[in-house]
Amino acid sequence: MPEGPAFEASVGHHAKVRIATWNVNSVKQRIPRLLPWLDERRPDVVCLQETKLTDNAFVEALGAALSGRGYQIAHHGEAQWNGVAILSRAGLDDVAVGIPGGPGFPHQEARAIAATCGGVRVHSVYVPNGRVPDSEHYHYKLAWLAALDRQLQAGPAARMVCGDMNIAPADPDVFDPDAYSGQTHVTPLERTALANLVGHGLHDVVRERWPASRVFTYWDYRAGMFHQDLGMRIDLILASDSVAARVRAAWVDRQARKGSGPSDHAPVIVDLDEAPDGDIGPVVPPPSAPVVRRGEVKLPQAP
Repeated sequence: MPEGPAFEASVGHHAKVRIATWNVNSVKQRIPRLLPWLDERRPDVVCLQETKLTDNAFVEALGAALSGRGYQIAHHGEAQWNGVAILSRAGLDDVAVGIPGGPGFPHQEARAIAATCGGVRVHSVYVPNGRVPDSEHYHYKLAWLAALDRQLQAGPAARMVCGDMNIAPADPDVFDPDAYSGQTHVTPLERTALANLVGHGLHDVVRERWPASRVFTYWDYRAGMFHQDLGMRIDLILASDSVAARVRAAWVDRQARKGSGPSDHAPVIVDLDEAPDGDIGPVVPPPSAPVVRRGEVKLPQAP
């Protein structure tokens, strides 16, 4: 097993751990960004979403580079769509893919993977988009979240859920609530489904640490949305009581969204027990674009 810190030693001593989640939106395209980011930020556990590769293709593309950096790999993928992974230098045991009894569209998609990393159950999830309110895919999304909630409640108490939830938990998590009228990601049913899941013993660690801050994790590629900071906070790290009590920093790595060939999502980083960079955040570096007035900007897909 590669050497690395663990969440918990057998005697109950906690070791510092940096955990991150990142929707890379096609990992093969993102390799030139992912590997330098791993070297710079040095996360111990990484949850990836939208890898868009089969398991064999993921290992072929990244196996040597990741093992050379000390990471064990758990990946659950399919060609072209979806795909989730956990990379760990803190142990990787009892890997499980999918959600027992979960819904499909029509089959169960590669949207969830879990593993125990140093005594904490870590889930990497890519929640269905929902597409259009009240559509078949929208109801699939709600059923999928309910199945995930049941799985989490039946699992270990020490847990983290990391990933692209495809839901902005509240109005402050979007640049303008008016712009999202009639869209998914913000409807009452979606927000209630997410709130129910969080309400079963989990903490939204970034929002709890920065309750009044403007924090986004996703910006559409189109219409200069990133440069205007017209985004959404849909990538979350949720932690149970015992894990949340250990958080020393929680922030969005906005730097990883800059430059050439980025994902449209930024990584979210949480430090447990010790924060190597200090209690930085909520967004690093902070945006310079002014806050727009409500109703001033439409979404690129809006009619």
